[in-house]
Amino acid sequence: MGGGDARPFRDTPRPFPLWGRGEPASDPQRLPPAAVPLRFPPDIEEPPGMTAVPSILPARRLARPGIGLKLAVLSVLVLLIVAPMARTVLFTLSPDHARAWSDVLVGRLAPNLFWWPLLNTLVIGTVTGVACVLLGGFLAWAVVMTNIPFRRTIGVMATLPFMIPSFAAALAWSGLFRNGRLGGNTGWLQGLGMDVPDWLAWGMVPTLVVLILHYFSLAFTIIAAALATVNSDLVEAAQIAGAKGRRILLGIVLPVTAPALIAAGSLCFAGAVSNFAAPALLGLPVRMQTLSTRLYGMIEVGQVARGYVIGILLVVISALFLWLGNRVVSGRRSYAPVTGNGGPAKPFDLGAARRPGFRVAALDLTPATAVPVIVLVASSLAPSSSALFSGWTLHYWFGPQGTRIAQGTPGIWHNPDITRATAITLGLGLCVAVSGMIVGLLASYTTARYREGWLSAAITQISFLPLLIPGIAFGAAYIAWLGAPIGPFPALYGTFALLVIAATAYLLPFSMQTGRAVIQQVSGELEESARLTGASFARRLAAITVPLAIRGLTAGGILIFVKIIRDLSLVVLLFTPTMPVMSVLAYRYASEGFTQFANAITVVILVLSILATLIANRLQAKSQPWLKA
Repeated sequence: MGGGDARPFRDTPRPFPLWGRGEPASDPQRLPPAAVPLRFPPDIEEPPGMTAVPSILPARRLARPGIGLKLAVLSVLVLLIVAPMARTVLFTLSPDHARAWSDVLVGRLAPNLFWWPLLNTLVIGTVTGVACVLLGGFLAWAVVMTNIPFRRTIGVMATLPFMIPSFAAALAWSGLFRNGRLGGNTGWLQGLGMDVPDWLAWGMVPTLVVLILHYFSLAFTIIAAALATVNSDLVEAAQIAGAKGRRILLGIVLPVTAPALIAAGSLCFAGAVSNFAAPALLGLPVRMQTLSTRLYGMIEVGQVARGYVIGILLVVISALFLWLGNRVVSGRRSYAPVTGNGGPAKPFDLGAARRPGFRVAALDLTPATAVPVIVLVASSLAPSSSALFSGWTLHYWFGPQGTRIAQGTPGIWHNPDITRATAITLGLGLCVAVSGMIVGLLASYTTARYREGWLSAAITQISFLPLLIPGIAFGAAYIAWLGAPIGPFPALYGTFALLVIAATAYLLPFSMQTGRAVIQQVSGELEESARLTGASFARRLAAITVPLAIRGLTAGGILIFVKIIRDLSLVVLLFTPTMPVMSVLAYRYASEGFTQFANAITVVILVLSILATLIANRLQAKSQPWLKA
């Protein structure tokens, strides 16, 4: 089907013998040039002890094993990732705190402490994972495999929701649907005279909707990339055989993309399970607990041991489902799209369904992209959430302190707490971007240039371990690790250093992935040539690797910057009045009823996140096949 030569391989001429397949390599005439032994003329005496040296040697044979570098990198990763989790486990197993396990699992309060939050967590994770695969899969199929109108626009919009923090979407939902059950400001719909039911304003339903609208973008990206690899030869062969669109979808497309579907579902499940913002803002006011909110509550009230136990169990649950998803994916090798030389599949002609399909896609995307931004901006200008589009004021942005409005609270640009939080957040983002890329570059360089040995495998596994750990559990682990003095070292809780160290470790998988991508673009032969001239490792890294990979490193650093400035789950436990950050401050304002201030802060975070992401994408010049005409 690929149009190539159909002759058997054994009948084709071979310029060189296949060593190791029974063909002797004793004839110098048949040796490749790199393997011809060095011969001296008869009138020149061969130096004693000289051996035949190939003219070209693989770089990996010239390179040193790198044991010292591997040990150094592994030690750093153990301190950043393994030690906090080990410290948390050991804390809960100590004689003074071991009872926390029985309290959480079988004690009188166990249903409220663990089992009901566990049930809520599993429901949220399962429904979110399935819904994200369906919604993201539909959009990916429409963009990649059909002739739906405005494919490029749909593809771009489908990637935007993941840029919007989940707490921003939760605040937007509250601005629209909040009712008067709990007092305080009501939402816009209630202000219009509509009776918003409790199930729509609070609890499980709004939490699920917000999480689905947030995580389906992740599923779209994964599934779209898989669909873009579906070979046209497979589809065309099925069409020639008389198969229709539905048969092709079920018999070819779904089996080929099954690993991507499972991976997308498991990642969305893990994200929803570990999410703190949405259930905290929409569920806690009506006492709907998840494991993440219960963990936060236990530590906030001083029940640290119980909180650590819940954190450990949350890590186990998240890791278990990710492991199961990976096992299923790895066991479906028969569905790998191994084909000939065919290109991307020809888009299906939707015919009369083109415009209805576009309307469905737009209906899915609008609540996830445009609506949250519009509601947040309007709420930051409106006197109350019940009057979003009337009586706008700039007080929540630039207003002075006074008793006439907002209970005397000045606008965010005149509020010293918010100003300090903005400076700390930006400084945190820059420091974590730099430190994360340094650690990620060293780890990825080590595993890329020195692949052999168990040390390289251990570095790779530990580097991606934070993907299995929910952010709030990781923050709790760092409180257990560095929240108290360790020998001569003081406690770091409430310091800027703890935020930087914890965030660097938590975002290491992303910096590692970026480092891998840029290292692969730099030829090892350049570094090997420099090594042969006597250049040290630091010199080679600074003079060759970093300059050649600076664009990719910068883009990766910007993405890390974005992730930390909008993060809430990691920093919510590390927040202190002396070390505030913007995301936690927005959450605190929203929890205390100052929703306009919370939304104004969120708009600032949102603008910074989108601008930085666009800059990073431009630097990386990412090519997304499903967006090409």
